Amino acid sequence: MSQSQPLRLHVPEPSGRPGHPSDFSYLRLAPAGEARRPEIDTSASELIDLAYTLIRVLDDDGRALGPWVPGISPETLRAGLRAMMKTRIFDTRMLVAQRQKKMSFYIQCLGEEAVGVAQAMALNPDDMCFCSYRQQSILMARNAPLVDIICQLLSNENDRLKGRQLPVLYSMRDAGFFTLSGNLATQFVQAVGWAMASAIKGDTRIASGWIGDGATAESDFHSALIFAHVYRAPVILNVVNNQWAISTFQAIAGGEETTFAARGIGSGIASLRVDGNDFLAVYAASQWAAQRARGNIGPTLIEWVTYRGGAHSTSDDPSRYRPENDWANFPLGDPIPRLRQYMEREGLWSEQENLAALKELEAEVLAAQKEAESHGSLATGRIPDPDSMFDDVYKVMPAHLRRQLADFRSGE
Repeated sequence: MSQSQPLRLHVPEPSGRPGHPSDFSYLRLAPAGEARRPEIDTSASELIDLAYTLIRVLDDDGRALGPWVPGISPETLRAGLRAMMKTRIFDTRMLVAQRQKKMSFYIQCLGEEAVGVAQAMALNPDDMCFCSYRQQSILMARNAPLVDIICQLLSNENDRLKGRQLPVLYSMRDAGFFTLSGNLATQFVQAVGWAMASAIKGDTRIASGWIGDGATAESDFHSALIFAHVYRAPVILNVVNNQWAISTFQAIAGGEETTFAARGIGSGIASLRVDGNDFLAVYAASQWAAQRARGNIGPTLIEWVTYRGGAHSTSDDPSRYRPENDWANFPLGDPIPRLRQYMEREGLWSEQENLAALKELEAEVLAAQKEAESHGSLATGRIPDPDSMFDDVYKVMPAHLRRQLADFRSGE
């Protein structure tokens, strides 16, 4: 028998670790304005190149270039910038509140504000979003009531979820924000199922599902793609590639030799890879995908290339697994200054307006936090009544639960 080398496995490693400089040479970048913009009804098989390039509109000087420049009003741009600023202010205050032990847990979306805000503004208000725990920017863009959001984070007596969810697992049906699940990737199959139901009913609403790069390794991701393709479900499937899962580099989930957008190609789904820190590119790609879904042409999978600027959660320390100042060196920059730079070039924003907006938004978030904390917090108590655990389980409470509730109230 011929001698063969021993078999070995390949274990992907990140390009940088603590103590080493940032290295983003693995990113497949493309110049702003270079990617083509196909017609809405182009078949998925003719879109393969868009799963490997990077759709960008804004260049490094804040100029909007190429065929993906969206037709977007100054009012929408201002609303988008303010929503991103509000999200970041909200995240900062809630992070401090968690450190003050007013809530048990918090997850920021630092650096990822554009993907949620821009897509929310490109969709209709009654389209349903099936999000992960890092899309609170959608709630900000849809002007969901801040007091209600914060009460849910605090798990207090005014929490509409009655303390039954982890603080960041929001539920706001009236804002088109489906109840979050702590299990990763379930949002994709839920979004596809909801979109199929919408089509079966002859409705006009579409769905938007959200997961991170790490969750693409879950089986639910592949199940969702199969059903979305076979039934041409009116859904947008968003993969937020922020380079890191909880503490695992995106290559572990399969992003080393290919792109996450490319995973849609084998399923026959139109797939785009987009600069997730470019508000204009996110808006344009979301609008394109929404029109495709609403026109009964089929689903779209979009990989948003962005960067998780902060820790995975308040239980995480990213300095233990990635280079210091990695986010500051990310080649696609920060979405908020990038949009602001463009708007200032176009005469749509100024330093004075920026300072005024910051002051106004900080006051709005602070006032909402004070009102929410007046209903209690983890530190001060006033949590939902314990016997509320018996509510909302069944439409009509069965006899055995009525007996248990009576025993609970009598202290037996």
